Amino acid sequence: MPINILMPALSPTMEKGNLAKWLKKEGDTIKSGDILAEIETDKATMEVEAVDEGILAKIMVPDGTQDVPVNQIIAMIAGAGEDVAGVKAGSAAPAAPAAAAPAPMATAAAPAPPPPVASHAGPVAKAETSRVFASPLAKRMAKEFGLDLSAIAGSGPHGRVVERDVKAAQAGGTAKAAPPAVAAAPAAAPAPAAPKPAMAAGPSDEATKKLFAPGSYEEVPHDGMRKTIARRLTESKQTVPHFYLTVDCNLDALLSLREQINAAAPVSDGKPAYKLSVNDMVVKAWAMALKAVPDANASWTENSMLKHKHADVGVAVSIPGGLITPIIRDACHKTLSTISNEMKDLAARAKNRKLKPEEYQGGTTAVSNLGMFGVKDFCAVINPPHATILAVGAGEKRPVVKADGTLGVATVMSVTLSTDHRAVDGALGAEALAAFRKYIENPMGMLV
Repeated sequence: MPINILMPALSPTMEKGNLAKWLKKEGDTIKSGDILAEIETDKATMEVEAVDEGILAKIMVPDGTQDVPVNQIIAMIAGAGEDVAGVKAGSAAPAAPAAAAPAPMATAAAPAPPPPVASHAGPVAKAETSRVFASPLAKRMAKEFGLDLSAIAGSGPHGRVVERDVKAAQAGGTAKAAPPAVAAAPAAAPAPAAPKPAMAAGPSDEATKKLFAPGSYEEVPHDGMRKTIARRLTESKQTVPHFYLTVDCNLDALLSLREQINAAAPVSDGKPAYKLSVNDMVVKAWAMALKAVPDANASWTENSMLKHKHADVGVAVSIPGGLITPIIRDACHKTLSTISNEMKDLAARAKNRKLKPEEYQGGTTAVSNLGMFGVKDFCAVINPPHATILAVGAGEKRPVVKADGTLGVATVMSVTLSTDHRAVDGALGAEALAAFRKYIENPMGMLV
């Protein structure tokens, strides 16, 4: 029977995506693991791998199509022994999202053709076959870890085993549980979700345009990234009570240590193994500060506080059309050289929109550094579910009062911590910021 290729959900929050380019054409033979197409999300361009084998009989959604809903049919594969022309002819009707309600049973005498099998967004549950439905990445990871895929409970669409399931099985050794009975009555009705606050409405597009003379401006439509940034940060400012704390840090000791570490870097093929930046040391210092003050490494939810066990630091990177925050995972336990090399790799791939969702989604905090632009200080907007973001200004020569009371000159950097006051109040934020300043001004502590 024909197999439907559905618009995949490449992240937990993805609802639509752009079909940038097909890498296969109609009539091509498809094998499991082949790259079929490139899908653009608001932050990255992802490659979609084939799960099933056959002939690509019909492309339903052409290159360049914008805002394709998740689970919409984008192509059809003819299985082994199927008539490709017949599959192609039978695919003329518009593709409906897989989640649509089933149509009533036809009463015509002729039997209806068997429904196509869904692929990518959620294959049918295995009833009469021993095949395990899993993403190609999950299969590779399970093989590397020596895990049995059939013993892993899938949390993806229609029970598909995905990357996070393999990681969970590797960490905790969980076995696949039997599915709950469909007819079982719920133990208790879930409490209704609290209504979201209504967003304040700004002036309409037409009202704004009327303020300017016709022909005096160029109208550039928003792309997906800019829309997402606008939506998330508007929600943040309207729903998160921001609180700000600022300190000045003396960078002289840090700059001296950085110079020594870079000078001692081993050289291979004429290139040093690493080259630390001030920002790399800021990321490490902030991660270690959150380890020292764990209550500040938290996220707010309506029913509980999530206290994170690792300091996963997102680092704001400017890319064409907006910004993205690739994440240095468990930064407090990584060496400065590892952080530096990871950051260079993530930033380079971010600018080419080649990051994987797990490389920029989540995290427990963030750092935004505008010091390289000469900005002295600023207040950054929190990116939920983070409860903190550290805004880093430029290091500049300033007059200072030394410990002996005399005047001197030092390189000073201003940093401002934005906190979600529901999770990190003023005193707790001040404690975390003091720990950060201690590591910056006594950087040898970051080498322990």
